Amino acid sequence: MGVLIPREYGGAGLDALAFAICIEELAQACASTAVIVDVHTSVGTEPILLFGDEAQKKHWLPRLASGELLGAFALTEPASGSDAASLQATARRSGAGYVLNGTKVFITNIGRAGLYVVFARTGPDEKAAGVSAFLVPGDVPGVRVGQVFSKMGLNGSPTGELVLEDVVVPAANRLGAEGAGFRIAMRALDSGRIGISGQALGIAQAAVDEARQLMLDRGHEQGDDFALADMATHVESARLLAYQAAWLCSRGLPFTRQASMAKLHSTDTAMQVALDALQIAGDSGTVSGSPFERHVRDAKALQIYEGSNQVQRVVIARELLKVG
Repeated sequence: MGVLIPREYGGAGLDALAFAICIEELAQACASTAVIVDVHTSVGTEPILLFGDEAQKKHWLPRLASGELLGAFALTEPASGSDAASLQATARRSGAGYVLNGTKVFITNIGRAGLYVVFARTGPDEKAAGVSAFLVPGDVPGVRVGQVFSKMGLNGSPTGELVLEDVVVPAANRLGAEGAGFRIAMRALDSGRIGISGQALGIAQAAVDEARQLMLDRGHEQGDDFALADMATHVESARLLAYQAAWLCSRGLPFTRQASMAKLHSTDTAMQVALDALQIAGDSGTVSGSPFERHVRDAKALQIYEGSNQVQRVVIARELLKVG
């Protein structure tokens, strides 16, 4: 739980590449466990590491690193998904703190998280400049769980609505300056996309391994041989792209474009490889409880969350078209 957290705060003190490999290994066994740990580690914890003051780091990071607290990230709203800058949740100054109101949706670790990184509007600006970030404990008055969704996949990971009703937090719980929230969110999502890439690699590798074992057990034909070869090749290309993004992040180099490329390519690969593995398995792969049908159900969400793959194409094109 503390892969990225320095040892001085109780963590393992490892880098983004180790984090990606950790999530990949978890996802080979259970994609739900992988996304719980990914969200906790990247978007749920790393914003404090990158943007928190020393008091915030000392207070929160050891508890997150030990697993005493599970972290979550509350950005998306019912009317603001991919256009996160248009969020409507508010944080109104009141005495020495803020009063938060609003509803967040599709929150991973909902109801289980001990700490939510919440984004709310503190300024009149309708877009990014008016957004600030707050550390909101899961047990403070006014924080409640709304609807918990029944999903097609990743059913071991709770996802649902976070409702904030006159939630009071001290000014010490604001992360960064007022108006810095959108920048914090975008930087957190860059790292989060490395984690989701790891999750995709784990699902895809599990599908390859299971298809291979099935072919060894029952015999195989050239058509399946070719399919398996293509599946393994696509997974390896996605792995190299994801590891490159993680390597750049670990060294403090620009990695936004590579993270979006990795997320786009690895999650599309996971979806296709899961479908190809199910095709090799045949009828038995479609039976409820089969690992082949589970991989298909689990892989689909990866193309949507942490920025849909359409959004990744926007990011990649924007980075490529930068001048200077």
